[in-house]
Amino acid sequence: MNSIRAFRASAGVFLVLLFLISCGTLPEVPGADEMTEESEYIPLEGGALVYVLADVQKARPILELVQIPEMNEKQAKQMIDKTRYAAAALYPPESGRRFHLTAWGAYPGFRAAMAFSMSRNWKKQRSAAALPYWYSAKDRLSVALNAKQAFVSAPLNDVPLEPFFSSPGVEAPEGFGEFRRGAIVSCWFEHPAAMAGAALEKMQIPLQLPAERIFVSLFPAAGRIEAEGGKTAGETESPQYEALIRIQVASAAQARALAALLTLARAFLPAGIPEADGPASVAALLFARAPVQNGANLDIRTAALTQEDIALLFSFFSVYSD
Repeated sequence: MNSIRAFRASAGVFLVLLFLISCGTLPEVPGADEMTEESEYIPLEGGALVYVLADVQKARPILELVQIPEMNEKQAKQMIDKTRYAAAALYPPESGRRFHLTAWGAYPGFRAAMAFSMSRNWKKQRSAAALPYWYSAKDRLSVALNAKQAFVSAPLNDVPLEPFFSSPGVEAPEGFGEFRRGAIVSCWFEHPAAMAGAALEKMQIPLQLPAERIFVSLFPAAGRIEAEGGKTAGETESPQYEALIRIQVASAAQARALAALLTLARAFLPAGIPEADGPASVAALLFARAPVQNGANLDIRTAALTQEDIALLFSFFSVYSD
């Protein structure tokens, strides 16, 4: 699948564009309402490998972990300040699309409009519905936005690809709204068996997960007592988080068997979190607690995660998904 590293690079390009583009180029797009837990549809194009939703303001300590070469720290902070919520998707190569992103916020204006219209790299286009957008063949990016919404699409070839979505968007999987309730970042993976198998192999866990879909939600670990000092997560200098992972398989019997195998595998993991970064540390973070069967699902709650732990997970999954 596309690497998380590529997604982070694409996110950097997107933030640069938000710094350069006018807020008045596009009327509001029907169906692109801001996301809630009750939303049945995500305003993105279908066919992706992974769909990600983020409450940008609540997740900013995590987003600030992403290094963006195209922007300095001040510019990145300005863009995070201006964006409330974002939805993004990564696509397989055969789709002809790299990524698609919809964001909601309050975006700047006049200086950006001048820079955008005067650039040789950007040409104004019209979508099939006659909505205006800008396309750069050099960067292979299509962009449109108004004062409240931004749309970005990245084709894999030199053909302009409009940044909008086919109404009504992508239908959220059953149970996903409830699963992500209260999360600051959530996502679901389509057809993730190969990805999950590669991760387990790297962690030296000889097990294949016949996963049909995987949900992941990240929550603040409010009220968790730290091992040292007895402080809650809210009282520490660095916030802590917990991730909930739901692995959907074909049947309850299969989920029960996999839960037993993962519980057995946990017995061979080192006690606590190893100090050295690497697969053992990742395994200890992900499998700190025994998986819980929930019908045809396996629910796994991670250990409390610091920002450094999340950076480690980013690094690990960037490596194995290349």
